[in-house]
Amino acid sequence: MNKAGLDGIQAEGKKVLMRVDFNVPLDSSRNITDDTRITAALPSIKFVLAQGGSVILMSHLGRPKGKIVSEMTLRPVADRLAELVDAPVKFAIDTVGPDASEKSSRLQPGEILLLENLRFNPGETTNDEGFAAGLAQLADTYVNDAFGTAHRAHASTVGVTKHFATCRAGFLMEKELKNLGGLLSEPRRPFVAILGGAKVAGKVEIILNLLDQVDVLLLGGGMIFTFFKSAGLNIGKSLLDEGSLEVVKEITLKSKDSKADLILPTDCTVATEFNDKADRKDVLVTDIPSDWMGLDIGQVSTRSYQEIVLKAKTIFWNGPMGVFELPSFAAGTRGIAEAVAEASDNGAMSVVGGGDSVAAVNQFGVSDRIGHISTGGGASLELMSGRQLPGIEALCDA
Repeated sequence: MNKAGLDGIQAEGKKVLMRVDFNVPLDSSRNITDDTRITAALPSIKFVLAQGGSVILMSHLGRPKGKIVSEMTLRPVADRLAELVDAPVKFAIDTVGPDASEKSSRLQPGEILLLENLRFNPGETTNDEGFAAGLAQLADTYVNDAFGTAHRAHASTVGVTKHFATCRAGFLMEKELKNLGGLLSEPRRPFVAILGGAKVAGKVEIILNLLDQVDVLLLGGGMIFTFFKSAGLNIGKSLLDEGSLEVVKEITLKSKDSKADLILPTDCTVATEFNDKADRKDVLVTDIPSDWMGLDIGQVSTRSYQEIVLKAKTIFWNGPMGVFELPSFAAGTRGIAEAVAEASDNGAMSVVGGGDSVAAVNQFGVSDRIGHISTGGGASLELMSGRQLPGIEALCDA
């Protein structure tokens, strides 16, 4: 994962085509509610401008499925970017059409051009050769700073790279590769991974891979009830990922021969319904009432998990322990967030990846104490699963 970086670029007088991840949340009035992904790309953008180059930015927003959807235009992003940089920001109303072509041809050193939503064109997600070639014609060299889309073989991440002699990783991409790659290549031990979230499906490969990599794997979130059901326990009205029952048996079997300790909660917080005001109580996982549902790990398990995390030298966390959006069921996730932060304060290397985990560390006010917060949920999961990411493979080696 040692890829050519921005430090070696000769950008003076050049137009740099840069894939960024500006897939930001918007409210009903199309106001940006969180500009983190825009600010995360600024170091790479400013570096090219400072060298005397110009930048042509391309990103997707939402899932328009190859059609023009006015609610998913990147124009609000262009407006916000113009407020954040001391440089002219132009906006093209297309990607490979006449407006993009004209504005890119007139782009001067020190200027920025943001193209319209890549996914308005069906050729983006199908990695269409013609669409990729059209994007490449706009610029002299290519940089990918969108780790969050590196697991997609799209025109802007893979196809376009065939048209440039050198394809580099931006600063954000380099940071992700260094931190996530370091977890798998040379972690300090004990190495503790914490996985949560609703379903086992989508986490199977990372669970199986981490069983060969970590010392302890802690599980939480809705997925635990599929493990309990597989073990023959009554889970009441708790979430069941029925399609994963067989693979859970495979995971459980592998864990017995792996070097990692696979640990599940011994108690959980249950409620009569999915409601913050519902009756709730902590019970042993063997004693879940038939008409109740599990919505968080219990207090005993939270304390036990915290003790394990605090002894760790390397930590990877993806997925909440419960329905932390509801205050009544946030204790488990808050406990993990605080433990990861405290372990980081004490010198542990910590990486938090995945949208819900990132939202959790922000909600509980510990984000500034985490070693690295990954910007790519799906990409970070696939990397930690041991997969090759197409968008990274397409970049030139250092």
